[in-house]
Amino acid sequence: MDLWQLHIFCKVVELKSFSKAGETIHLSQPTVSSHIKDLEDHLGCRLIDRMSKEALPTKAGELLYRYAKRLLALRNETETAMAEFKGKIKGTLVIGGSTIPGGYLLPQIVGAFTQQFPDIFISLVIGDTQKIINDTLEGMIEFGVVGARSGSKKISQEKLLDDEMMVIVPKHHPWSDKKSISVKMLLDEAFIIRESGSGTLKSIAASLSSVGYSIDDLKVVAEMGSTESVRQAIKHGAGISILSTLAVAEEVKAGALSALAVDGLNLTRRFYLTWHKSRSLSPLSEAFIGFLKKEVQKQ
Repeated sequence: MDLWQLHIFCKVVELKSFSKAGETIHLSQPTVSSHIKDLEDHLGCRLIDRMSKEALPTKAGELLYRYAKRLLALRNETETAMAEFKGKIKGTLVIGGSTIPGGYLLPQIVGAFTQQFPDIFISLVIGDTQKIINDTLEGMIEFGVVGARSGSKKISQEKLLDDEMMVIVPKHHPWSDKKSISVKMLLDEAFIIRESGSGTLKSIAASLSSVGYSIDDLKVVAEMGSTESVRQAIKHGAGISILSTLAVAEEVKAGALSALAVDGLNLTRRFYLTWHKSRSLSPLSEAFIGFLKKEVQKQ
């Protein structure tokens, strides 16, 4: 078993295909299959289920994938450290972002960083807050930026910036010309929530709790797994929601959506840098975090 075989295996799992994995790493499908077979022979168990239309990992394959990603991350960290020792900034960095920072903050930072350091390759993993925290715990990513505090004692977090959330309504809604509404008005309106692992939902729950209410007091009509799906549902009249103003800035500017405050309800939350307490950040991570903090201060 070597790191190259593990790299191939991870690509097959991630792309759910031997042929797509081969295209990505410039190998023929038979060569990819041969490497996976050698890996299975070495470990003495089946890693990929070949009976379905997609190449899906077996239980053993899922276990290997988690360890393989950690080994590959350590390889990247080693190469980066050696490059820095020689006075260069180069290597691969895998980071994570929950829905809002991952979709509306980090991409522009990644672009600016890679323009300044062209020998850097950055992989950005996007998921809800709980996924990013779990990936950090498992060593799948070096650090993340999420919209809620973690309850894990193995996680360290540091405030990065504040995020303003507001009630978002479509342009023809009766409230579209208002600047603010009352909490009672909010509770009486059809409301769309994010899924349970979402930092947005946790922040809304905390804000409501501070004034004596809970999520259960909302008139919830739908639960959706992404900010984009919530935004589209609002546009089509399915209900209203509370979202980051970062996520709807273009629609609000164009007049397709309106953003309102809630009287007496603080909807400001924070984004947090998040990393594993027991793992040292790689030199490349530290360089990117320093760059990220400077860019955030400009905003």
